[in-house]
Amino acid sequence: MAEPHGQATFYQYRLIKKIQVSKPLLIPYLILPLIAAAAGIWTLSPYILLYFLIAFPVILWIQYVIGHTTLLLLGPDYRKRWRFRVKLPWLGYTPEQHISRRIFSKVHIYTGFVGLSLCVIMALWLPIPFTASLVFWHVWLLLPRFTILMRFASLPKDGMIKLNDQDIAYYRQ
Repeated sequence: MAEPHGQATFYQYRLIKKIQVSKPLLIPYLILPLIAAAAGIWTLSPYILLYFLIAFPVILWIQYVIGHTTLLLLGPDYRKRWRFRVKLPWLGYTPEQHISRRIFSKVHIYTGFVGLSLCVIMALWLPIPFTASLVFWHVWLLLPRFTILMRFASLPKDGMIKLNDQDIAYYRQ
C-alpha cells in the first residue's frame, strides 16, 4: 500500500551497543585455519589440505540450506532480509539489514546444532580427516555469530541486530 502524498514509513531504532570488528581480532581468526591444517597434517593425514578445500564449500552449502530452511519455517518475510556474503567475518548466509535478535539466534542455533549433527552422521561414511575438516569449517564459520550472541546475551531479547563490515550494532525500537 502506497503512502499518501509521498510520505514514507520510518522505523526509529535506538543504538544500545556497538562492537567494532577490528583487524587485531580478525587476524587470529584468519590464522586459525592454517593452524588447524598444520595440526591435521601432523596428526590425521597428509591429504587434509585436499579435504579442507573440499569441505569448505560443502559446509557453506549445508549452512545455507539449514539457515534458509529455518527462515522459511519462521515465515517467508524473514528470508528476504538475508543474503549470502563473501566478505569476512560474515562469510556465509547472514542478514543484510536489521534482524530480530530472536530470529538471528534461532537461525544460528539451529544451523549449529543441525550442521554438527549432519557432520556426526556423515562421519559413519566419510574418512575421519574429511569429517574433521567439515566440523572445523562449520565451527569456524559460526564462531563470529556465536560471539555476537554471547556479547549481546545480557541485553534485552527484543532488540535488533545489524551486521556491518566494520561493526555489529544492537538496537531497540
